Amino acid sequence: MATQFSYCSSSSTTFTPSSFKNETHLFSRFHILPRKSHSCTWISLIRPRIRPRKHFQLKSSNGHPLNAVSLQDVGTSGVPLAKNDMEPQGKEESLPFSQSENLGPQLSITVVGASGDLAKKKIFPALFALYYEDWLPENFIVFGYARTKMTDEELRNMISRTLTCRIDQRENCEEKMDRFLKRCFYHSGQYNSEEHFAELNRKLQEKEAGKLSNRLFYLSIPPNIFVDVVKCASLRASSTSGWTRVIVEKPFGRDSESSGELTRCLKLYLTEDQIFRIDHYLGKELVENLSVLRFSNLVFEPLWSRNFIRSVQLIFSEDFGTEGRGGYFDNYGIIRDIMQNHLLQILALFAMETPVSLDAEDIRNEKVKVLRSMRPLQLDDVAVGQYKGHSKGGKSYPAYIDDPTVPNNSLTPTFAAAALFINNARWDGVPFLMKAGKALHTKRAEIRVQFRHVPGNLYKRNFGTDLDKATNELVLRVQPDEAIYLKINNKVPGLGMRLDRSDLNLLYRARYSREIPDAYERLLLDAVEGERRLFIRSDELDAAWALFTPLLKELEQKKIVPELYPYGSRGPVGAHYLAAKHNVRWGDLSGEAS
Repeated sequence: MATQFSYCSSSSTTFTPSSFKNETHLFSRFHILPRKSHSCTWISLIRPRIRPRKHFQLKSSNGHPLNAVSLQDVGTSGVPLAKNDMEPQGKEESLPFSQSENLGPQLSITVVGASGDLAKKKIFPALFALYYEDWLPENFIVFGYARTKMTDEELRNMISRTLTCRIDQRENCEEKMDRFLKRCFYHSGQYNSEEHFAELNRKLQEKEAGKLSNRLFYLSIPPNIFVDVVKCASLRASSTSGWTRVIVEKPFGRDSESSGELTRCLKLYLTEDQIFRIDHYLGKELVENLSVLRFSNLVFEPLWSRNFIRSVQLIFSEDFGTEGRGGYFDNYGIIRDIMQNHLLQILALFAMETPVSLDAEDIRNEKVKVLRSMRPLQLDDVAVGQYKGHSKGGKSYPAYIDDPTVPNNSLTPTFAAAALFINNARWDGVPFLMKAGKALHTKRAEIRVQFRHVPGNLYKRNFGTDLDKATNELVLRVQPDEAIYLKINNKVPGLGMRLDRSDLNLLYRARYSREIPDAYERLLLDAVEGERRLFIRSDELDAAWALFTPLLKELEQKKIVPELYPYGSRGPVGAHYLAAKHNVRWGDLSGEAS
């Protein structure tokens, strides 16, 4: 049974509502500007990502400079507006870069848990990539915060091993790397110590040198200390002149109850709009392109319904096991780790109705409607598995329970397949099949849209009895080798009438020479700009957990034994029966190279 803990229980000073009211000014003293309405078309509102910023003025999603924020960033107690605060900042743009940089706000990014793997492998490299491509403002610093004792120079040496330049041929790579590292600093402290965060605040203020300061905290730490850090950072290291935002990494709880408690505890110290719940899959290029593909191409939008789509499949597979993460993984399992967040978020984006605009709230409103229209999963809707040891080609592969950090009698699934249904007019009766697993035959993440059979197909004799071979299929390959391809039926050249299934293929690496940014780069930039479209709102999180919590409780209470499958196989047989139950086949098991 997984260990339960209370997010609000803290080893630091006990919180009281009265003391909180006295502290709210630390994160709610913002300049207030009215939100700018979005009435443009889909295409014109898509923010261009690939362009250098010569005369830099970072703007938020509502178009205002970052030394002013929208009403969404304001705390519960507002501040009267000064006349000068309402005036446009146009004069700054006309100043030379060397002069205007001293007038702009200071961006201070603090990576909490800086000595961990996620920070070293993803967060610091993503920040450098943004700096390398001139996406960060001139006035920015990066602080690492962790319990590990370390100097500034030791931090720089640690993260320099994972920094790379996008295009190796760029001449100024080493120069930019050195300049970036000089902006990186470190402070060692306990995660529940207000005193240590006050020391961090003094260091930040020293570097900010009196400028208007905007502060972003990235919590790259275990969830059981989220609230400790948020409390200390909010009360002792929050900006007093600009905005303060906090990026929270998954997992967001283990079920509806723990997720709700975590949200409640975070909101003791932060407003909802200061909390950026990150799901890095939403930052991947093909997921970002999903809405563009659907809403800006007339050929697809009319087909996006039960009338033409037979099934939708969301597939995630890894060709390796837990390998070093067994202790963490056994507490969560594949359903919580992948399906409840990554795949469900993609499903909501795929199935949502056309939003009013590209404004974050409009998009998230539509996603929540999808999640609330879905029926909670039952045991009959899923198949679970766990990989066992296997020998292949003279090499032995371990079983999941061979991991020394995993109990020998563990029933935690390393594979799960599920059938979900959306009870609305657009998708009634269409199975949305999810599949996620570790230690499978290949590594991939993709969305497969299987269309219905052609009624009265004139060429059905050429396909024999297997009409599935004649089914059109749209595939969005999220990773690896990002691609979009459409499977169509085509005549093979020659005098006879022989049909073939061919691909209309957009392979990103062949079409676009520029390297695709990492998902963390996009999401970090969005958090800096105040763009919440790809982050998860609390009611969205509640709706997602409501779908999976009954199933997870039933699996654990009834101690359902997962079906064993060999390491490196295509998964348990039960997944095939689940798909057949809904009269469809898994598209990734067709044996085709694609």
